Amino acid sequence: MLEINQPVLVFGATGQQGGAVTSALLNDGWRVRALVRNRHADKALALQRAGVELVQGDLKDPQSIRDAMHRVYGVFSVQPSSGQGAMYGVSDEDEVRYGIQVADIALESGVQHLVYSSTDAITDTPTGMGHFDSKARIEKHVRALPISSTIVRPAAFMEMLLMPGFGLDQGVFNFFMQPEQAMQLLALADLGHIVAAIFADREHFSGKTFAVASDNVTGKDIETVFSEAAGRQISYSRFDGDVLASNAFLAKLTDLLDTGVLSGTANLDELRNIHPRLQTFRSWLEGNGKSAFIEALGTAGVWGYGHN
Repeated sequence: MLEINQPVLVFGATGQQGGAVTSALLNDGWRVRALVRNRHADKALALQRAGVELVQGDLKDPQSIRDAMHRVYGVFSVQPSSGQGAMYGVSDEDEVRYGIQVADIALESGVQHLVYSSTDAITDTPTGMGHFDSKARIEKHVRALPISSTIVRPAAFMEMLLMPGFGLDQGVFNFFMQPEQAMQLLALADLGHIVAAIFADREHFSGKTFAVASDNVTGKDIETVFSEAAGRQISYSRFDGDVLASNAFLAKLTDLLDTGVLSGTANLDELRNIHPRLQTFRSWLEGNGKSAFIEALGTAGVWGYGHN
C-alpha cells in the first residue's frame, strides 16, 4: 500500500461514518489521526486505545484543523448536518462553511488525497432539502480545487432503521417506501471498507464521484427480514397520511423517494468489485445490526432525525 507510513486524518471519528472509516483503515494497517473536541471523552479514549492519534480541535478553529493535517497522506471529510437534528446545533450554512474549509486547508497542507462524504440525494437541481443541497455546494467546491479527491455519496444507512419512533416496539415498522417500492440502503461498515479501498488506490479513484450502497430492498423485504429476526410478525407500511401531514420533514423525504431522488443510484456490482463482502440487509441484521435490532424491539420513542 502506498504512503501507508503517513496517517489519514478522519473527521467525525467518534461518530458513525468517521467511526466506520477509522475501523476499516486501522484494520487495513493505516495509521489514523482524529480531530476530537475533547481528548478525555469516553469515545475519544476508546479511539486512542485502538491506536488512533488524537488531535484536540474543532471545526470552528481553522488552526486546529491545520495542526491535525500536518504531514498526513489523506483526509476523510464529513461534517455534522442540520438533518441530524437540533442537538448538533449546525445550520446548512455552517455545514457548507466547514466542508469548504476542510477542503481548502487540505489543499493548503499538501494533502495527497481528500475523500469527501456527501449524499446520494443530489440532483442537477436543488432538492429543497437544505441538508442535501448543502452537500451539493461542498461537492462543487471540492471538484474545483487542484487536489486529488474522491466524492462518495452514501445511501440511507441501515442503522437509521433501528432508531426509535418507527414502531418496532409495537410490532410494526413504518418507513418511506410503499410496500413494493425499492430503496437502496448502506451498512456503515461497508462505507468504511470502501473508503479504505479508495485511500489505498488514489490513482484509480482520484476525480471520481460515485454512490455507495450495500443492498436494494422493498418495504416487503424489510417486513420479511425483520419478522424472521424478531421471531414474530413485524408488519410494514408507509408512514400514514396523518404523520406526513403533521411532519413536513418526513413528507418531503417521502416525496423525494417517490420522485426517485432517494431511491439510490449505486451500482452494486461495481461496489462488490471494490469490496466483495458487501452486506445484504439480511446479513447486516444477522451480524452488525443484531444487538441494536433487539434493543429497538423494546424501545419506544419519537422519530427525531432532522427537522423542518
